[in-house]
Amino acid sequence: YDEAGRLAALHALALLDSQPEREFDPPVASAAELLRCPTAMITLIDRNRPWIKASTTPGDSELDRDIAFCDRTIRQDAPLVVDDLSIDDRFHDNPLVTEAGKRFYAGTAIHVADGAGVRQPIGTLCVLDDTPRSLNAAGHAALDHLASLAEALIAARRTALEAVRIATAGERLVSQLASNDRIFRQAERIAMIGSWRLSLGDSVLDWSENVYHIHGLPVGKKPDLAHALDFYPPHDRAEIAARIARSMETGESFDMEADFITAGGQMRRVRSAGEAEWIDGRATALVGVFQDITERHQLETQLRRSADTDALTGIANRAAFDRELDALMNTARRDGSPLLLALIDLDGFKDINDSLGHAAGDDVLRLTGVALAQPWLRGCFAARIGGEPFFKV
Repeated sequence: YDEAGRLAALHALALLDSQPEREFDPPVASAAELLRCPTAMITLIDRNRPWIKASTTPGDSELDRDIAFCDRTIRQDAPLVVDDLSIDDRFHDNPLVTEAGKRFYAGTAIHVADGAGVRQPIGTLCVLDDTPRSLNAAGHAALDHLASLAEALIAARRTALEAVRIATAGERLVSQLASNDRIFRQAERIAMIGSWRLSLGDSVLDWSENVYHIHGLPVGKKPDLAHALDFYPPHDRAEIAARIARSMETGESFDMEADFITAGGQMRRVRSAGEAEWIDGRATALVGVFQDITERHQLETQLRRSADTDALTGIANRAAFDRELDALMNTARRDGSPLLLALIDLDGFKDINDSLGHAAGDDVLRLTGVALAQPWLRGCFAARIGGEPFFKV
């Protein structure tokens, strides 16, 4: 007898103090009829009280465990049958006998399996009468059969409640997943980012909703891999195809940026990053993200241009000139090609500033920058490196 295990099994059923359930009425009604007793009950023995789940007679739904006949029933393997309670040494002074007038009791334990599969006695099916009587073999068999029916009803109820719990948890999970999906889609739209997956077995390409938006395509109108490359300028397609092919072959990740032309003909800048999806040590797909970085790219380009451009003339400044001259000199040394460096100084520029003002001097500098950027000087590199000195390479 394991009281702790028994109580744990009982409380796990969530049956104590539950509302009346019609399913439990037939066993007690049948017990009362077959055993010819006015009172039949299904009781559940809690820590300090028996609680009546179903009964053929009205009355209190619980009483003290100390005086309950059923408490003794759950502690033994066989049914408890007392023909005359008033002359039984165990019960003759029990208040249920001396005050309530009970004379006959027959009960058998109701069992359920606990978490470890051990059958625990959680309560009883019993009958009572105010008149002494005995229980024949048919009565014993009926009591056992009806107790088994009660056990089946309790097991079915537990299964049904578990099914409801699982369904409720499933509904909550579905709702949470739907909420997370909405948040994810919003995040994709805000970040101008989407996700993609390329199956290596059949080259099937899957896109998230925002990848379609970036391409300027209706959701669901997905091109195959070959046609997906058509959105890139011709000079980028070969490199992108080579990166994807290498990743498909070796499983290595990639991260690249490229110009991009939408289905509507808009020029954009995109970033694509991917890595292998491994199952059982084998790369089965490439998965990654696809992002519209046009605004970021434009800002970076503008910042680089600002850092390398003379604000007044619009041609390269000293920092850009130093880098370009170094690169051109290295190329000339390597290839043995000629290189011409011209210094252009504006004679009398100080007199213009002194006589006509700095605004006029700035106009002269701007006009010089325009002259050095004429189409016939295409292929040359012009820079302003100080006040009025200019270089042409």
